[in-house]
Amino acid sequence: MTGRLSLAATPIGNVGDASARLRAALTEADVIAAEDTRRLKDLARRLDLSVSAEVIALHDHNERDRAGDLVQRAVGGQWVVVVSDAGMPTVSDPGFRVVEAAVAAGVVVDVLPGPSAVLTALALSGLPTDRFCFEGFLPRKEGERARALAGLAAEQRTMVFFEAPHRLAATLRAMVEAWGGEREAAVSRELTKTYEETRRGPLVELAEWAVAGEPRGEIVVTVAGRSAQAPTLEALVSEALARVAAGERAKDAVADLATTSGVPRRDLYAAVLAAREDARR
Repeated sequence: MTGRLSLAATPIGNVGDASARLRAALTEADVIAAEDTRRLKDLARRLDLSVSAEVIALHDHNERDRAGDLVQRAVGGQWVVVVSDAGMPTVSDPGFRVVEAAVAAGVVVDVLPGPSAVLTALALSGLPTDRFCFEGFLPRKEGERARALAGLAAEQRTMVFFEAPHRLAATLRAMVEAWGGEREAAVSRELTKTYEETRRGPLVELAEWAVAGEPRGEIVVTVAGRSAQAPTLEALVSEALARVAAGERAKDAVADLATTSGVPRRDLYAAVLAAREDARR
């Protein structure tokens, strides 16, 4: 008997989104590696399923140690199913190290597709979907977050982020500082649930809304990429100063912006120095 490893997407809110393949996997698998075993049991209860598989906890703190054992079980002929609390395993959730080890061992790996908070929020945002990137959770520390956002300043694809409710306001304010308040964005919460909500508008308006009352539930932030239109010298100077304030060397920030914008490096550097001098007066 040939074993295999399956990554199974679980509902992100509405249990009715559980696929027939997920239902079969939960009842027929030999081993289920779950991010939270209690949530898995609750999901099975709500789906009215009987789980006979051995259920093993697989989370960020033990995945490195558990990966080898799970792969050996698949090598031995067992069907190992990996599930996260919601959505697709490996996408800001455990599972990557298990897949990495399985691929190295020549184990068959397949996916049972299903709900995705990333794609659901992207589709709801009203922003361009032809090209996008997923950035997961931004760093929690203010300086690290500012540097991460500065590094995305030239990104032209629509960007999707996960965020915790209590950090949403600070993150949106940081985005305003890094990219300007007029950048279009959307904040989605409680996706597929009864109180699902998506707010759309300029970053500055969304930041004000988040500050006024902390939104609850799981949050996805979708932000438009930078316009392909050539930026003005003033905009480039502002972006360079923001990156310098976040800890980047002025020469490095100017070199990067000059390359992406086509503006002569000497002219941009001179404008940045002049702006810094004016700010000191």
